[in-house]
Amino acid sequence: MKIEKIEKEIISEFENFDDWIDKYNHIIEFGKSLQPIDEKYKTDSYVITGCQSKVWLHATFNEGKIFFEADSDAIITKGIVGLLIRVLSNQSPDDIIKAKLEFIEKVGLHEHLSPTRSNGLTSMLKQMKLYALAFKTKLSQNQ
Repeated sequence: MKIEKIEKEIISEFENFDDWIDKYNHIIEFGKSLQPIDEKYKTDSYVITGCQSKVWLHATFNEGKIFFEADSDAIITKGIVGLLIRVLSNQSPDDIIKAKLEFIEKVGLHEHLSPTRSNGLTSMLKQMKLYALAFKTKLSQNQ
């Protein structure tokens, strides 16, 4: 599924909630449903710097697509990284690099997160795009 279509689904889901308490609960529930990351990736090598909470992110590349897995020691942060994975996992490096991720503004994430969580969100996005750039570079060198 294309990134834009997944974003529209997320925006639609958030429109079902009247207030931010319900939206936070949705994010928390999404974090609870995130597949556990393999324990071997819960090391400092996979920690995203710039996040207040610990967030571990790992990516694999298979048949032209990047697959992300992540975990966090904070449930809201886990939900946020889970949303990013929902949008960016199983996408090509180019699509990830070019993604504008407008759903973040449209659902009000930046606006309603604390400054430290908002910075963490930016750091997560940056790391995911760096993975995409690395896989794209590696792919072009192998051709």
